[in-house]
Amino acid sequence: MNPRWHKTLLEYIEALAVALILALIIRTFVVQAFKIPSGSMLDTLQIGDHLLVNKFLYGVRIPFTGTTLINVDEPKHGDIIVFEFPEDTDKDFIKRIIGLPGDVIEIKDKEVYRNGEKLVEPYIRHTDPRITPRRDNFGPLTVPDNKYFCMGDNRDESYDSRFWGFVERDKIKGKAWIIYWSWDGFPNVRFDRIGMLVK
Repeated sequence: MNPRWHKTLLEYIEALAVALILALIIRTFVVQAFKIPSGSMLDTLQIGDHLLVNKFLYGVRIPFTGTTLINVDEPKHGDIIVFEFPEDTDKDFIKRIIGLPGDVIEIKDKEVYRNGEKLVEPYIRHTDPRITPRRDNFGPLTVPDNKYFCMGDNRDESYDSRFWGFVERDKIKGKAWIIYWSWDGFPNVRFDRIGMLVK
């Protein structure tokens, strides 16, 4: 092999290796891409929205251990989070935090109360006028230590903490941050949603 070509090839391999390592570090510790597959967070998030999830915000963890090295911030009321689904940890879910550890959550005829106070939730949507047990009347229930009560914004069509329980702190992957791409199938790109902050 020509020595010059050999040197060029090695430089390309080295650059590619560095890029892959950086991408892996960024995905592990900083941000991760996530696609919205269902309508449980409508109208806040649309099916086909592609998000970046801030993994750094809730602390830097050692991969595969759950051990936190640097604790930056704690999840707060209203945060939209991505987490391992408790019933199948191979799946990621996205919901809004309604209850923090120690909060008492109760739902009365679709209205959510936290510590006895009715929540003002301009982001929610209801599609079913019926009142059903568990979905629309629930609790009161106290959120245990290191766990979170999460619900979808599309309340009548969300499979959430009302049905499968709490999200454990170490199962939270990060906070939804920004929509980097959104479409409703080719060629219906929703340009107006690209760059939107998730809140």
